[in-house]
Amino acid sequence: MEGVVTIVQEGRFQLTDDGGVSHLFLLSHDAAAEPEQLPPLQRRQARVRVSYTPARNLIGLVAHAVELAELPVP
Repeated sequence: MEGVVTIVQEGRFQLTDDGGVSHLFLLSHDAAAEPEQLPPLQRRQARVRVSYTPARNLIGLVAHAVELAELPVP
C-alpha cells in the first residue's frame, strides 16, 4: 500500500492513501524499520510504501516494511 504518513505515535502510524482513505498501522517487532524513523516521515508528509498483513485481534494492520515511494505519475 502506498500513501502519505499523516500521524505517528510511538510504533503506530496512520497512512492516507491516494483515495483519501486513512489506514492505521502498528509497526511489527520484526519490521525492517524502527519507531524512531517514523516521526521524520510524518513531519515531511513523506510518501511511503508499506508491506503489511492484517492484524489479529487489533483494529489496524501490521507493518513489516516501510520505505520511501516515488511520487505517482499524474
